[in-house]
Amino acid sequence: MPDHVEDYPDMVGLAYILFEEGGAGEFAFGCVTGQIFGGGHADAVAFSWEGNDEMDVASGDGWAELQPDGSLKGAICFHGADEANFIARRWTSSTAC
Repeated sequence: MPDHVEDYPDMVGLAYILFEEGGAGEFAFGCVTGQIFGGGHADAVAFSWEGNDEMDVASGDGWAELQPDGSLKGAICFHGADEANFIARRWTSSTAC
């Protein structure tokens, strides 16, 4: 999250964004969590979301686009407020389960 202080995205837990088949998903960063509702095509998605920001009800919209290197570039926008830009990379765990 290039627009935020380095340790903000992982303040409460690991920052992530998850898109599931059918347009649902979820995300978390800093003190913000949200449920994603949206749709798109193979390389891009537009979505709305509802959730919490520091325990206050929050909502907005956003977008994400697949980049040539496999990362996602996008933004999570708050209705009537800020925009949180992000670059997400596929998480690979080094822990064997």
